[in-house]
Amino acid sequence: MYRPCVERVDVLIAGGGIAGLAMALTCHEIGVEATVYESARALRPIGVGINLQPNAVRELHDMGLAGELAAIGVPTREWALAERNGRDVWSEPRGLAAGYRWPQFSVHRGRLQMMLYDAVCDRLGPDAVVTGHRLAGYESEASGATTALFETDTGTSAIEGQVLIGADGLRSAARAQMYPEEGEPLWGGAVLWRGTAEGLPIRTGASFVLVGTMEQRFVTYPISSPDPVTGLQTHNWIAELTFDPADGWRRSDWNTRVGIGDFIDAFADWRYDWLDVPAMIRDADEVFEYPMVDRDPVARWVDGSTALIGDAAHVMYPVGSNGASQAIVDARVVGREILTHGVGVDALLAYESALLDDMSALVLRNRGAGPISILGIVEERRRDSPGATLDDGDDLIPRGEIEEFMAGYKAAAGFAIEELNAAPRTIPLSVPGR
Repeated sequence: MYRPCVERVDVLIAGGGIAGLAMALTCHEIGVEATVYESARALRPIGVGINLQPNAVRELHDMGLAGELAAIGVPTREWALAERNGRDVWSEPRGLAAGYRWPQFSVHRGRLQMMLYDAVCDRLGPDAVVTGHRLAGYESEASGATTALFETDTGTSAIEGQVLIGADGLRSAARAQMYPEEGEPLWGGAVLWRGTAEGLPIRTGASFVLVGTMEQRFVTYPISSPDPVTGLQTHNWIAELTFDPADGWRRSDWNTRVGIGDFIDAFADWRYDWLDVPAMIRDADEVFEYPMVDRDPVARWVDGSTALIGDAAHVMYPVGSNGASQAIVDARVVGREILTHGVGVDALLAYESALLDDMSALVLRNRGAGPISILGIVEERRRDSPGATLDDGDDLIPRGEIEEFMAGYKAAAGFAIEELNAAPRTIPLSVPGR
């Protein structure tokens, strides 16, 4: 392979998304040289709303980004599940209201990415993010280092580093080299349509709400504070329908702009005194469609001096709002292990050992609908007890059972309240040698 130039960097980061930028900021914090290589020619604030759990918000605060995050996000106060009839199955406080030391945030993914990008440019310098470089593969060197091969407009560029961090997402080239037979992401039948719309506050004004069934759901949460003049805020929404996966995905594109005619009829009568679903759908400027996919857990994330983080390592269904949160946590754990073991394979293996088993289990738990599977329990018990309603008290699903279920999910996802509040900083406040 023709390689016109070879540069050298301590930590090569493939991918300028949330995982890659968090990795760069962490490297800077611990005094390690790092450069991000991003396939896009320019970073733009693309995407829709996401949620950041308190374990990720803690890390952003420790990175000195508390003020910047508060300026672009909404601190979540409530998480609620409602049946198709609009009545609550479960609601609970979140973030500070639940007793965490850190908030949970709802935020536009693109604004979060640009916040991290601005911080990287400010702290590491404008040359720390190199655009127009798509990872094509890597070669392990006899010295223990890694040479990353990037495709650019002018050919192939070879850049050597002590380690390569594959933060290149769902279609990771680094993962494809580790697992060449893996193939396409796995689709289980659910299709998501996502958009944003302006509207009056719903419930607490900072509530994550899911209404529906296991086969058809609608999610909404605010990603801006109410406008002081109009009182309106921006709501992120997700409409979801389930199809037979045996029929295969019907489009060639996995993330495409569509009209609402493909799905709005299925939600035409979803109107409640607190939410008008078809009106919110119609108020969106644009709508994007994509299948809900994940990948099977794998046996390793590390190959020589190359490691996967974020979606490249463990893409999962978004039912628990874990993807972006875990991407940030991954980067911080890699940084912690570099502090302990130095820049090299030992640090990468320690990171893998710390997280791989738990994240593999979470991928499978989310494939089973994660916390949303409470709706499935209610539906199953209602079939077994025709005519029963949640208004019948604890006969259908005791409150204590849901509390135990939710506590188990939070523990599995790394944001159990007591454990997180008592945990030491991932990166020590005083870094040796700085």
